[in-house]
Amino acid sequence: MAQNIYDNPDFFAGYSQLPRQVHGLDGAPEWPAIRALLPDVAEKRVADLGCGLGWAARWFREQGAASVAGFDLSRNMIARARAGTSDPAIDYRIADLEVLDLPEAAFDLVYSALAFHYVADFDRLMRMIHRALAPNGNLVFTIEHPIFMAAAHPHWTLDEDGRKTWPVNGYSVEGERRTDWLARGVLKHHRTLATTLNTLIGAGFALRRVEEFAPTTAQIAEMPALAEELERPMMLLVSAQKA
Repeated sequence: MAQNIYDNPDFFAGYSQLPRQVHGLDGAPEWPAIRALLPDVAEKRVADLGCGLGWAARWFREQGAASVAGFDLSRNMIARARAGTSDPAIDYRIADLEVLDLPEAAFDLVYSALAFHYVADFDRLMRMIHRALAPNGNLVFTIEHPIFMAAAHPHWTLDEDGRKTWPVNGYSVEGERRTDWLARGVLKHHRTLATTLNTLIGAGFALRRVEEFAPTTAQIAEMPALAEELERPMMLLVSAQKA
């Protein structure tokens, strides 16, 4: 079973105050880049893996999706998602992505935002998603970038010139990483960029687009704190299609 850090009261309290949770999708700087990867969802059946508070699920329905099934391990997340949703075409379910088994060819799009790096068996997950997609179905997901999460102690330091720099050590040593973020000992699973993409190919996906998120000039002008994100990619955005 995956670590259920989101039901830790202190973690969830802090997480709920993040701009992307207070303001929804518009509070996530990477959202415009994600939106550019998404196919037309009109009349499509969508699965949202790691659906959180339901922001994306509701957005998919606003864009005309026929139905959305949201899955999350956290009871706190599912409770808040249900409380914020009055649409009978959205169904939220408590589920562990480590063992989730979706019906064959049941969805046209599988979407996930910042959840797959919590999953140990990425290969099993990708093969299951491939089976669950209809022919020519799409998978769009984001994860923490392998460069961002590789180091044992991921945090900014200063180089010899006084410039912020991010450590990249142990990059080729895949496996567990534990960090202190809103709570101590948050468990994630590091995989190299090559492993991530080759696992998709091995599961039968054709890659459509890969993006290493960086803020735009306009975003930095509006929120100068985002400038540091140009120093290293924090997120990997992937669009793939069932071949």
